Amino acid sequence: MAPPGRPPRKLCFVTIGATASFNTLVSACFEQPFLDALSSAGYTDLLIQYGAEGRRIFDVFTMEVRVNARTRLNIEGFDFNAKGLAAEMRAAKGDGGREEGVVISHAGSGSILDALRLGVPLIVVPNPELLDNHQVELAEALAEQGYVVHGSLDDLPTALARSQTLRERQKQWPPVNSGQHRQARGLAGVMDEEMGFLD
Repeated sequence: MAPPGRPPRKLCFVTIGATASFNTLVSACFEQPFLDALSSAGYTDLLIQYGAEGRRIFDVFTMEVRVNARTRLNIEGFDFNAKGLAAEMRAAKGDGGREEGVVISHAGSGSILDALRLGVPLIVVPNPELLDNHQVELAEALAEQGYVVHGSLDDLPTALARSQTLRERQKQWPPVNSGQHRQARGLAGVMDEEMGFLD
């Protein structure tokens, strides 16, 4: 909860991972339709982990945004965090007096698992520049099972809107991606499965 008299903060955290550059995702975050979609959805902060090669792009776009007053969002960024991204993802989850936000991530399995563990709504954007790219298959499979929103570089506003639906579905019980057998048996069935009493 935000301190009295101060409006609540809401964070969109974007990560490109630690190994490959993904400058096109960094650039897509500064497109006006996406900035407008964030503002319309009540976001106050945009935090971008832009990687070693994305600093120049980030600096150019943030200067342009500030000079042209294109958004009221607080935009910050960093290249790499040796301690991991758990604190940033928790902030997007809504810890520390913030409303629940969203994480936008490349389709790297480590970043995806970190966000899924926290239960923060996750938009997965595959990097089309990678060779032997299995990121699309991973994003599609996880989206089909209801774990993430499969986003694309050219339509982040739509993915952001779909993340709100994902947020609502994640709060349902039993989880929508738990399978028909769990839904049919209710809480008792889930408890039996957790305890190892399977049919």
